Amino acid sequence: MKLIRFGEPGAERPGVIVNDKRYDVSHLVADYNEAFFAGDAIETLKQEVEKGGLTEVPADVRLGAALARPSKIICVGLNYKDHAAETNAPIPAEPILFFKATSAIVGPNDDLVIPKNSTKTDWEVELAIVIGKKASYVEQADALNHVAGYVLHNDYSERAFQIERNGQWVKGKSCDTFAPIGPWIATPDEIEDVHNLRLWLTVNGQIMQDGNTSNLIFDVPFIVSYISQFMTLLPGDVITTGTPAGVGLGQKPEPWYLKPGDVVELGIDGLGSSKQNVKAYE
Repeated sequence: MKLIRFGEPGAERPGVIVNDKRYDVSHLVADYNEAFFAGDAIETLKQEVEKGGLTEVPADVRLGAALARPSKIICVGLNYKDHAAETNAPIPAEPILFFKATSAIVGPNDDLVIPKNSTKTDWEVELAIVIGKKASYVEQADALNHVAGYVLHNDYSERAFQIERNGQWVKGKSCDTFAPIGPWIATPDEIEDVHNLRLWLTVNGQIMQDGNTSNLIFDVPFIVSYISQFMTLLPGDVITTGTPAGVGLGQKPEPWYLKPGDVVELGIDGLGSSKQNVKAYE
């Protein structure tokens, strides 16, 4: 099943995609939030959707972030060998973890706003995991039982804030509009092999990133298990799993970054695509 949220910012309603058509399920589900992912609501919703009779949502209605604001977004850094190489960083012995503020979340096709005083706003196409069942000290063999689904995420980064301004990476990752999530959450049955998905990103039509999740250094079960050793993962939490080579920071002969007027498009097999128009901060 594919889960969407639609409507104006702050007033999104839950929906589903069936046979490429969007349907309203707000009479069945309050929202795609912690309470929804914690129980058996996905299975219950599937059964209700199969009965039909849902109200179709017009294709021109805005899509919001595919889930309500979660308790946390946990990011895994340098999780593709080629990305580590392009940034001249060693392959990590253990996952590099950092947080991204949930206030950065926007819809998949909302504008990217370059933050005030930014000089190095960068792009990162990523596979994100949505947690279902609460996870604490989970074994790898059981990790996938705690996954509700997968979603496309652009982990935008301001490299000067991240790297040159001291402290942790979070302040370069958390600016408003830096976390477009969606267009939909695909439940695991929709994805044949999460470790064999092409992910790509273009800037102004030029292909910048073209990778595959088969090249993850730390795979999905390991990541879920690993993070659960340090914190409790709550239903609806998002884990974003890293980006392949091709970010602005790694461009040769020298890095280059986004500017107002640019258009960023990205996608992952089975998880759809998204598009962000780049705007200046006003």
